[in-house]
Amino acid sequence: MVIDRANALCGALFIAFGLYFGVGSLGMELGTPFRMGPGFFPLVLAAILILLGLVIAFQAIQVEGEPIGAFALRGMAFILPAPVLFALTLKGLGFVPSIFLATLLASFASTKMRIPTALILAALMTAFTTVVFIYGLGLPFRLFGPWLGQP
Repeated sequence: MVIDRANALCGALFIAFGLYFGVGSLGMELGTPFRMGPGFFPLVLAAILILLGLVIAFQAIQVEGEPIGAFALRGMAFILPAPVLFALTLKGLGFVPSIFLATLLASFASTKMRIPTALILAALMTAFTTVVFIYGLGLPFRLFGPWLGQP
């Protein structure tokens, strides 16, 4: 019997998370499909997650896959802290510097990234997100915050 270990693990995680949140939602009022209670939507999402996990696990038994490789530690070390950095600096630095710093940090997840390219990428991403979120969508973020002397 061939087993795709990566997909089997993924399916098992989907099923485990689905069961965890499904059991947690049972403690809330479910209601009916026309008058949904606070536990209805999480229970439906948990059921979908379990179903997806079962499909993935079933496919893992049918097809032989590649072995699980090494974890991309560099990627995790640079990409995971980037949104945390953004969240921690948004109020103090403002939108523009926070996006710039988060993008700059995340760009070094690649070993091929060089400082000039990362600075250009961060500047372009900052300009794009500022146009889209501040001017396009009108989100109420300060461009620059009080840590930079802005009121």
